[in-house]
Amino acid sequence: VPSHCDKIEAKGGLQLLQRIYQLRKDSAKIQRNIIRIIGNMALDERLHSSIVRAGWVSVLAEVMKSPHVIQSSHASRALANLDRDTVQEKYPDGVYVLHPQYRSSQPIRADILFVHGLLGAAFKTWRQQDIDRHLDKKASEEEEDYSECWPKTWLASDCPALRIISVEYDTHLSDWKAKCPVEAQRKSIAYRSNELLDKLRAAGIGERPLVWVSHSMGGLLVKKMLVDASKNPEMDKIVNNTRGIIFYSVPHHGSQLAEYSINARYLLFPSVEVKELSKDSPALKELNDDFLSFAKDKKFSVLSFAETLPTHIGSMIKLHVVPLESAKLGIGDLIPVAVNHLNICKPKKKDTFLYQRTLQFIQDVLAQEL
Repeated sequence: VPSHCDKIEAKGGLQLLQRIYQLRKDSAKIQRNIIRIIGNMALDERLHSSIVRAGWVSVLAEVMKSPHVIQSSHASRALANLDRDTVQEKYPDGVYVLHPQYRSSQPIRADILFVHGLLGAAFKTWRQQDIDRHLDKKASEEEEDYSECWPKTWLASDCPALRIISVEYDTHLSDWKAKCPVEAQRKSIAYRSNELLDKLRAAGIGERPLVWVSHSMGGLLVKKMLVDASKNPEMDKIVNNTRGIIFYSVPHHGSQLAEYSINARYLLFPSVEVKELSKDSPALKELNDDFLSFAKDKKFSVLSFAETLPTHIGSMIKLHVVPLESAKLGIGDLIPVAVNHLNICKPKKKDTFLYQRTLQFIQDVLAQEL
């Protein structure tokens, strides 16, 4: 809340946060939340001198060196918002630059934007598939090379001329009900679309060629954002610079969750989108029809991956969250992969088909820029 930032600064909050930060080195979560606050305050250029005087630049620079992607990305966002000399974009709450996180003389040729699904997050959704130490004797050796966020480690290495951004949005029912009016709740994907589009425009999305990468309901959100952007002249750049979209197990035609008990559905999708995700939902059909009409006109590339293994929920429930027929968009390539819903966006290794095919798609659609 912008007005809160002024009050925090006026009452010595920057210094107080600095003290709490130093006292609570035992809690990465507390420190991360404090840095998140500093990153939000840094969106207001009037507060920059106060943030600098309170000693935050040296703290943020140190956290940038953290091997943990969540910590370093929060610090990178705050520093980018403080840097008005070389950075034109501003990164609102929930928008993180995974690469480049330091000043670079190399020009950025294109943007890759990652959008997670329900119960996902800007970093954990895109981690390497977890190593099972009981099954894999080499797990301890491979753990050293384990990627907490493969777009940051693998993709940035293979395509250094890209700016890689991951967004985060709230997907928990209780928080959502508390924050949003009834109408926004009823049209939650529409609400999130407008909110994210404003944030992405502030971050400079649309100024360069763009590829979207999405998982599960994040793909529905991407479709909604592009359809909404196509109707808003102020968003023309986002539409016209879109070169391609990757969908990882996106329920274009709904999910079989509706066939299970209320408890099972809410365990997987504790959000107001549950009704919208029901199989053959009119809202989903309308969105898909609008998107297909728009996409065929714009002629950008589309690649879809579909899960073929069921997802285990506890010890009692096993289901295909997004069946093959629902992952079928109607345009572009559809590739079935022998993984479950949660792992479809988490490649096992850098040399596996899932990552290599993703990389090939990005390189192909951005060939001229790269």
